[in-house]
Amino acid sequence: MYPTLYHAVHDLFGIGIGGLKFLNSFGFFVALAFAAAAWTLKLELQRKTAQGLLRNGTATITEGAPARPLDMVLNGIIGFILGWKFSYLLLNSDEALADPPAFLLSGTGYLFPGLLVGAGFAWWVWRDAQKRRLPEPRQRTITVAPAAHVANITMTAALWGFIGAKLFHWIETPRDLLNFIQHPSGDSIISGLTMYGGLIVAGFMVVRYFRKHGLTVLPSMDAAAPGLMLAYAIGRIGCQVSGDGDWGIVNSAYITNPDGTVATATLPQVQDRIAEEAMFYAHHFGSLDAVPMKSFPAPSFLPEWAVAYTYPHNVNSVGMDMAGCGDNFWGRYCATLPLPVFPTPLYEVLICGVFGLLLWAFRKRFTVPGTIFAVYMMLNGFERFWIEKIRVNEPFLGPITQAEVISTLLFVLGLAGYIWLKRRAHGPQAAH
Repeated sequence: MYPTLYHAVHDLFGIGIGGLKFLNSFGFFVALAFAAAAWTLKLELQRKTAQGLLRNGTATITEGAPARPLDMVLNGIIGFILGWKFSYLLLNSDEALADPPAFLLSGTGYLFPGLLVGAGFAWWVWRDAQKRRLPEPRQRTITVAPAAHVANITMTAALWGFIGAKLFHWIETPRDLLNFIQHPSGDSIISGLTMYGGLIVAGFMVVRYFRKHGLTVLPSMDAAAPGLMLAYAIGRIGCQVSGDGDWGIVNSAYITNPDGTVATATLPQVQDRIAEEAMFYAHHFGSLDAVPMKSFPAPSFLPEWAVAYTYPHNVNSVGMDMAGCGDNFWGRYCATLPLPVFPTPLYEVLICGVFGLLLWAFRKRFTVPGTIFAVYMMLNGFERFWIEKIRVNEPFLGPITQAEVISTLLFVLGLAGYIWLKRRAHGPQAAH
């Protein structure tokens, strides 16, 4: 596993670039996921505009006005944070690089450089507006193509996706909410996210954006569908590479060696390992008898890690200490799972990657607005429902997980929506 890009570059190429410790590998792939979704959305919005399914809008802009105080304040805050943190980093690099996440989320920094850089950012906004200021500001109406909204749509999805993912996680795991209330910290905010929460909340807010800015909703949703599926696959690469906890249940056909590799095992050996790591399994499952597992030896055409992986050096430092890790470039990331698990993020990368490519390849065949998004909902629900059968998750309704409930609803709504949209398009009213 590569918790940061620093560890990936160091392990693969033998090059140690300290600054890369600040680039979490999961965050890197999430950024790539948003970039891929934005790129495909832009292409589809342009195509649907050319088809006449979407129309250009207008916006009124003011030219020659003085700088807005809000813009100066926001840029000043950004500048302050940069100056506050990076001045400390430059002068205390060894301390900051020892644990970059802790440093970034701490209150450590230098006040004066922060104030200086913040004032500089605010002044730059004021100066830029002064250069373009007119004696009398004037308003002008401009044409705005649907594809011009991509950046704002992406930012809306990112912000509300994070909020929704965090809220749904707290609903699913109340003890984490209680822990946050009792011990609030930056780390407790960014850890523990529920994908479906992000998807639902971001989806509502993006549809609201479509309506507010005059973008016809169904064609716009269709434009987003292939990119959403591809983005999910790319995001799951980050889960797999970083080992962020989105893994599967124990594969009891194997056991973990001290160095993080796997070896074949009998059930008594697996039970002994669970007993040895009683604190770990009791914490995660409440009882040693409640540890979910299935025995599935790898077929001859698959490597063992494809069905039994231990997530060595995982980003959350979850599991038992690895033998031989010591004081090397891995730093605090020296944990591996006591028993191998099914690498479910890898499965989702493959499945959702294929689904995304299929949606992209056949997108032009969906002529009824809204149907490609309905198919996306069905594929999304189908994939997640079945992956939950071998994935570790909190029970929500009895033995049923929150993701199973939502994935079922997504599939049903997608199927019903597809049938309704097709019937409406070919019904008596379509002939008029």
